[in-house]
Amino acid sequence: MATNNAPKLREAEADTGEVSVKGLTQSWLKWSSDHQEYQKCNPFSNYQAPAVQLQRGQEGYGRPPEGSKTELRGQDAHSHVSREVLELCQVIREIGERQEDGRAVVQFGTLFEHYVSISNKVVGVLLRARRQGLVHFEGEMLWQGRDDQVLISLLP
Repeated sequence: MATNNAPKLREAEADTGEVSVKGLTQSWLKWSSDHQEYQKCNPFSNYQAPAVQLQRGQEGYGRPPEGSKTELRGQDAHSHVSREVLELCQVIREIGERQEDGRAVVQFGTLFEHYVSISNKVVGVLLRARRQGLVHFEGEMLWQGRDDQVLISLLP
């Protein structure tokens, strides 16, 4: 009988602004159980359940959970950096001098002065492009002023 009247009581409660003790109790119990489940996954809680941790070499190790916001942010960042690398290669093609083998070559100082108006991450993008096998230059790192004469060549 109470279950049949429950929707009517809730409508009446909404009209009068009164809340039943039973409704408060149910809300509290739901919040409590949800919070306990959350704490089982929280590495900073005092809950003593062993956390599931992937070991090096297992699938998914070092990666965010599939479908998570972290994974989505990582994918967005990866596509942004890839666009910057392609843009850098296009700039080298445009301002570089053609060699006999058809490759475009530009000095780091010239590229820095031109590309810094596009992005302030010139050296980082160059390192990424070299890691991907798109450009070649001597040395591990390029420094503005000191390495202005270093040649950067666009690989085919």
